[in-house]
Amino acid sequence: MKIAIASDHAGFELKEALKGLIKGLGHEVNDLGTDSASKPVDYPDFAAKAAQEIKAGRSERALVVCGSGVGACVAANKFSGVRAGLCHDTYSARQGVEHDDINILCLGSRVIGVELAADVTRAYLSAKFSGEERHKRRLEKIAAFEKEPKR
Repeated sequence: MKIAIASDHAGFELKEALKGLIKGLGHEVNDLGTDSASKPVDYPDFAAKAAQEIKAGRSERALVVCGSGVGACVAANKFSGVRAGLCHDTYSARQGVEHDDINILCLGSRVIGVELAADVTRAYLSAKFSGEERHKRRLEKIAAFEKEPKR
């Protein structure tokens, strides 16, 4: 699978650690930046890069890391067709794919350690959408929200 990965400066070190893990699992990694922990950057810019990779079909899934993971998740979910989930445990990461078909995993580098982040990433990347009718029905309802006029 081709996996896009991006972070702001707060998530840089965790992003770098996870790149090796993802490659070791046999996936192709597309690093969208940032390239430094010492130069402050804005997380929405990197969440957008990951979301655009998913929308364009250049990557099947993505990971975005910022300090808490919350901001990156909010930003990524502003793009139609993106289903980003903030997960700091393996159950949510696996179930997020199996039931909700998340295509971007968001992590908070100030919340989760490297070893747990690796376990969460493995759970996310090994999971597959169930395709069950109830899950498809729910995803169709979510997709319909994207077509509603803005208020």
